[in-house]
Amino acid sequence: MNLSIITVTWNSEKLVGEQIDSVKNGCQSISFEEIVVDNGSTDNTIKIIKEKYPWVKLIENKQNIGFSAANNMAAKISDGEFLLFLNPDMRVQVGSLDEMLSWMQVHGEVGLASCRLVDEHGILNADAQPRRFPDIFDQLAIILKLPHIFTGILNRYMFKGFDADKEQEVDSIRGSFMIMRREVFEKLGFAFDPRYFIWFEDVDICREVKKLGYKVVHTPVISCIDYIGQSFKQRTTLWKQKNFTKSMLQYFQKWEPWYKWIWIAILRPVGIAMAWINDKFIN
Repeated sequence: MNLSIITVTWNSEKLVGEQIDSVKNGCQSISFEEIVVDNGSTDNTIKIIKEKYPWVKLIENKQNIGFSAANNMAAKISDGEFLLFLNPDMRVQVGSLDEMLSWMQVHGEVGLASCRLVDEHGILNADAQPRRFPDIFDQLAIILKLPHIFTGILNRYMFKGFDADKEQEVDSIRGSFMIMRREVFEKLGFAFDPRYFIWFEDVDICREVKKLGYKVVHTPVISCIDYIGQSFKQRTTLWKQKNFTKSMLQYFQKWEPWYKWIWIAILRPVGIAMAWINDKFIN
């Protein structure tokens, strides 16, 4: 098996069918499988997959166990030489996964890679591009909503000026489209660190891959349409802030000294309170 495509769904009935169709068209000359792990959807996601896409390997979780844990479940039963973690709100182009796989086979030094992520009009999606590893200052700015006042405060972190048409090694790539060499999964024992429920698992795995001596690379060899965070739009600001800052704290506790992560622990309740006010009185 050349490629295992792994997708985690949660109430994705409007998106997952088109994604599965695109995956089939994206693999013209390679052997592949698609594994979908559903995290307790209450819509018709499971019904659609069972009725229209019987060849898809489907894992049904009765509750939402999180992005990392769900991807790990699929990775353990996968057979592919490479693993592609692909969100349900992604669309790959005809034959593009053939090209991406060929590129990975040639570049043995690369442990993780992603491609140009664009919107439905082919315009580069700035929010979906590689980022630099987070530092304490930009993350505290995010918690306190300072970018709403100081618009350029995250320029370094967000990799402003990034040239998506240039192949280059980067700090981190987005988890919405991430192709992994199987030996990386086997060496680590996981695809994503299971301590993360959602958020920061993609940054974390990039650091793990670099620690193993592999490269993390952005390549423009193909483009993929990214509708970005459609499942998250179903969540409240408070839910997102709680989970985002929890994962942020876990990330810094894993990789950084205490005198950095302590500030996240102190200011996290402030960010959560601001999110509660937003949900209660603004939205």
